[in-house]
Amino acid sequence: MLASEAASRLGLDRVLLVPVGEAPHKRIEGDPGAEARLEMTRLAAVDDELIEASDLEVAREGPSYSFRTLELLSAQRPEDQLFFLMGADVAAYLESWREPERVLELARLGVAARPGTVLDEAEAALERLGAADRAEVIPMPEIGVSSTRVRRRVAEGRPIRYLVPDAVAGFIAERDLYRQAVRA
Repeated sequence: MLASEAASRLGLDRVLLVPVGEAPHKRIEGDPGAEARLEMTRLAAVDDELIEASDLEVAREGPSYSFRTLELLSAQRPEDQLFFLMGADVAAYLESWREPERVLELARLGVAARPGTVLDEAEAALERLGAADRAEVIPMPEIGVSSTRVRRRVAEGRPIRYLVPDAVAGFIAERDLYRQAVRA
C-alpha cells in the first residue's frame, strides 16, 4: 500500500521493492530466507505495472546497508531522482543507521505516517540530521497491516487473505512459512 500511495502523492514513475538480503541488526524468528522473501516480493508486484521487485540486496553478499543500496541504484540510474520510502517508526531511528547522512544525500525520503506511529519523533530525527527539507510526509490510509502481524497470524493458523496479495498467501501456505514458532 505504501508503494501505491507514495507513487500517487510524490508523482513517482516506478517503485522498487528491495527485500533485505542480510539484515545487519534485526533477526526475525522463522525467517524463510532472502530468496523466499524475494519471491514473495515478486509475487506481490506481479500485477502492478508501477511496482517492481529488485534483487539488488539479495544478490549481494554481506550485510545490507541502505546507503550501499542507494549508491548502487544511483550509479545504475544517474538520471533518476531517488526517493527512499519508510514508515515514520523507521525514520525515527535513522540516526542510528550506518551512514545516515549518505542515505539523505542520495535520496529524498518518503515518510509514511502510519497509524500508531509518532511522526514527531521522525521529524525530530530528521531535524537533528539537518535533513528536514529532504523528507516528504505521506499520509497513509488507516489499515492495521504489518509484516509482524502477518507472520503472527500465520504462526497462529489464522487467515491472512486480504492482508497480502493472494499469490503471496499461496506461496506462504505452499512453503509452510512462518509456522515454526507454533510447532516448537
